[in-house]
Amino acid sequence: MSDRALSPAWLASWVSRVSRALKAMMDAFERQHGFPPGANEVRPADPDDRAAARMLAQVSFVPADLVTFYEGIGDVTWADVGNGYFIDPAGDAFLRLKEYGAVDVGADRSASGLVIGSNGGGLSYVVVPGGVVYRTRTVSLDDPGLDRVADDLRQFLELLERSLMRFAANGELGYL
Repeated sequence: MSDRALSPAWLASWVSRVSRALKAMMDAFERQHGFPPGANEVRPADPDDRAAARMLAQVSFVPADLVTFYEGIGDVTWADVGNGYFIDPAGDAFLRLKEYGAVDVGADRSASGLVIGSNGGGLSYVVVPGGVVYRTRTVSLDDPGLDRVADDLRQFLELLERSLMRFAANGELGYL
């Protein structure tokens, strides 16, 4: 396992850090913004989430790190961090794949990608074999245009964490 691969221990540490930051943000949210916060959490995986993660593991192009993520984390809902950040449950990602198929990725559209979430502006996050994470340029998945946002899922989670910390500290939107 490379030092960049996700492990349950690394994920637990990430969840601990972002959960503390989310709590602090939510404690001050209404005072700072004038309205109560919505849902802002990292939900632990339940048995249904872990079963869906095992189904995703059977899909040839789904990276192992995504399966590791979904074995421990049910979903990420940060409705009030910037415009919002969301990583869908494994079951939703799998159902979307079954219903709509993979997202074509690459200059020649030869690689398959899996939509794993979105931001509050409707742009989707797509992970490809090897774990690279892209963000669509449009809300359409038919011909979305993609921008590479992270070299792997761990870097993507680190960028989400930085976006959370920046927003909690001074209200600035993050990179994603």
